[in-house]
Amino acid sequence: MNSELGEIVSLLLKEGLLTNEQALYAKRVQSKLGDRKTLIDTLKDLKYVDENQVKEVLRDNHLSLRIGDLLVECGYLSREKLNAALNIQKGQPDKRLGQIIVEKQYLSENAFIDALSVQLGFRFIDLSIEDVDETTFKHIPIKWCMSNHFLPVRKVKDKTLIAFADPFSKTDIQGAEKLFGKNFTIGIAAPYMIEKKLEKLGSGIIGPRAVVDENTAIGIVDSIIGNAIDQGASDIHIEPFEEHLQIRYRIDGILVPYKRFPSNAATMVSARIKVLSRANIAEKRRHQDGRMAFEYKGNSLDLRVSIFVTIFGEKIVLRILNRIDQILKFEQMGMQPKMLDRFRKDVLNVPSGVMIITGPTGSGKTTTLYSCVSEIRSPQTSIITAEDPVEYVVEGISQCSIDPNINLTFEETLRHIVRQDPDVIVIGEIRDNYSANVAVHAALTGHKVLTSFHTEDSISGLIRLMNMDVEAFLISSTVVCVLAQRLLRKVCDHCADTYTPSSADLKLLGYGPDELKKYSLLKGKGCPVCNHTGYKGRIAVFELLILDEFVKEAILDCRSSYELRKISMETAGLVTLMEDALSKVSLGITTLEETFRCIPRLLNPRPMHEINRLLGVS
Repeated sequence: MNSELGEIVSLLLKEGLLTNEQALYAKRVQSKLGDRKTLIDTLKDLKYVDENQVKEVLRDNHLSLRIGDLLVECGYLSREKLNAALNIQKGQPDKRLGQIIVEKQYLSENAFIDALSVQLGFRFIDLSIEDVDETTFKHIPIKWCMSNHFLPVRKVKDKTLIAFADPFSKTDIQGAEKLFGKNFTIGIAAPYMIEKKLEKLGSGIIGPRAVVDENTAIGIVDSIIGNAIDQGASDIHIEPFEEHLQIRYRIDGILVPYKRFPSNAATMVSARIKVLSRANIAEKRRHQDGRMAFEYKGNSLDLRVSIFVTIFGEKIVLRILNRIDQILKFEQMGMQPKMLDRFRKDVLNVPSGVMIITGPTGSGKTTTLYSCVSEIRSPQTSIITAEDPVEYVVEGISQCSIDPNINLTFEETLRHIVRQDPDVIVIGEIRDNYSANVAVHAALTGHKVLTSFHTEDSISGLIRLMNMDVEAFLISSTVVCVLAQRLLRKVCDHCADTYTPSSADLKLLGYGPDELKKYSLLKGKGCPVCNHTGYKGRIAVFELLILDEFVKEAILDCRSSYELRKISMETAGLVTLMEDALSKVSLGITTLEETFRCIPRLLNPRPMHEINRLLGVS
């Protein structure tokens, strides 16, 4: 029976820290949780053992577990991330598994070395919180410690505890023996933390570092932006820390580590970006914004720049703005058949009224907005916009980019828009009471108004309008529809494989065990094409609320959001964000895990077959 429980649990049983009854009960609990929890995690949750007990037992008893298996069993790392790291290692055999895990930021270096110390049986020394006894260094040459990559920490029972970067390096161990003989205890710590502590103790004695000059900074910035464009990133995060400059890309809505540079690169990289974006290069104490053009592979790209002052320097985020060739055709937005037909017939083809697209930042509102604009534009229609900033340039429409620096504000622009004899007004975003009132009053005078809003779902959009002092009768008489949306990552086509949802996932949805049995759910295993994430690209999910008489009456009665939602589902054919996402899960487009990550759970979804019937999915 012990072999079924695994090496670690068997060892806990042998040491008397656990009873057979406890182990078997934890095994039953863990089996019901599926692969969400390891047996060790379950034992910890049940308070049968704690983390320190597990670590100490493992350090005292060398097991044959490989580091990857140990990371998973002890809950440092999920099985999916370990598999991703192993797949990456197959393509880069010269790299150690630990190096890949730290580079991809699946684990911090400190956490990985903590796990390594458990496997190797050495004491882990966390130098970020451990005090170093400086009296230990009275007669010890700092340079010798630096060259042999170790740090004496303090005396423990007449022996010196020494932190090594590599406790198996014979050279480093011999270096310590020349100073301490055999009278020391081996510990293990993060190499960069050992170097940092020694530099401080040596009063600024710093080893040779890469020199970053203006020419190097130009190359670094060009490579950062070029690689981001090649990888399809929407944003670039350039983040200075005490020990390094970290670069991350937002790809398919998720931040992905790219590279780390020496900390002394931060100032020159920041200066280079300020020059390109025409920001104030001398100002380092205040936040700044800017915009820059970047030539890459024969194309001119537009980047929005945000500079934010932090304690370690200026954090910079570059938003790679969408180009005209990225405007999706109306049919490509991802709407299901029946929803698409209703949206075209009852929203886009009506002559006047307000259409509101809602969702958080980065949910694709602007892309949907301009797909709609592209659909309705014609030589007979005058379309005028007010945006901050203009992200898509569309031929045949008049676009205005807000610039508060010259007093070209939203308020000023909206005041003049209605005098321009437009048929369609596009307001980039409803920001305040003024822009909300302009939208509804323009609709009252026969204009079609397209705009966006930051709210959680369609019902929240209506509630927020009410809270912005827009009269309920104006909302009910002018708002045609509220379209809420999110972007979910799509399952990678190259490594997709069928999977069975866990009972815990089904319970969250209020579904029984057989609800999704007849559908082929897919999940990516991870491959080089999807950067070992299991996902490639994104799909939009929608919640389309078209106001009917019952919903309008509920607005006039100032009903609660719960009541509005129930009425909309019963009378207006509302399919919630969660339900549209589940429909796409049933088609193998995305996963339940991604759905739970992004979609609010406000009401239990209807049965799967009913959702697909409402959406016209066969």
